[in-house]
Amino acid sequence: MNVLGIDIGGSGIKGAPVDTTAGKLIEERHRIPTPNPAKPGPVAEVVRELVGHFSWTGPVGVTFPGVVRDGVIKTAANVHDSWIGVDAGELFDGAAVLNDADAAGIAEMTFGEGRERRGTVLVLTFGTGIGSALFVDGVLVPNTEFGHLELHGKEAERRASDRAREEHDLSWQKWAERVEEYLKHMEMLLSPSLIVVGGGVSKKADKWLPHVRLDTPVVPAALQNEAGIVGAAQMAALAASAAPHGADVPPRDR
Repeated sequence: MNVLGIDIGGSGIKGAPVDTTAGKLIEERHRIPTPNPAKPGPVAEVVRELVGHFSWTGPVGVTFPGVVRDGVIKTAANVHDSWIGVDAGELFDGAAVLNDADAAGIAEMTFGEGRERRGTVLVLTFGTGIGSALFVDGVLVPNTEFGHLELHGKEAERRASDRAREEHDLSWQKWAERVEEYLKHMEMLLSPSLIVVGGGVSKKADKWLPHVRLDTPVVPAALQNEAGIVGAAQMAALAASAAPHGADVPPRDR
């Protein structure tokens, strides 16, 4: 099934149609800067702009950088607080909505480094914040949000996210020291069999990952920064296949 996946981030909102059987983008990804402030109305307009860019009329999946339960937003750390309590599924015209790191993790477990992996697998995305997706024998534990764990009296993502690297003008090696510290903390808490690191920095893993030393294997995400788009599309495809036969697809052109 071909589905449009949209990934809402703190700095950019990205989307592309996805072949959910192959886990591949079937058109070039399109990116629009995230509105500032990132309130629900302006973000919804960008989502609709992406739908229009691809002239899309079928199912749509959307990620959100926070806790999502049954399409309702419960936390909003890197976007505007006014998101809390919003029914994002309704706001996005019936799209399937899930946590952004959960989406990336689902894609990576299906098509990437986590494929056919048993045991505990931790997928982490480094960007504006740090997103997390935890899997036990392939089953997702949703909305973990491990980027908000405390290290040195601060949220971990304020020390070790890619935004922190840029804000503090850290070299890749200095940033890797912070990432290693954070990963060792996660290793101590979860004893994972594999850690997969995604987000934009996964494309530059050769610059920093060799400086990270853990007992647990740490690998860059195979889908890199496209994982969120693919995972969002996967969830929308699942929702569409579970809908009653003959049910109308919600309109996408308004």
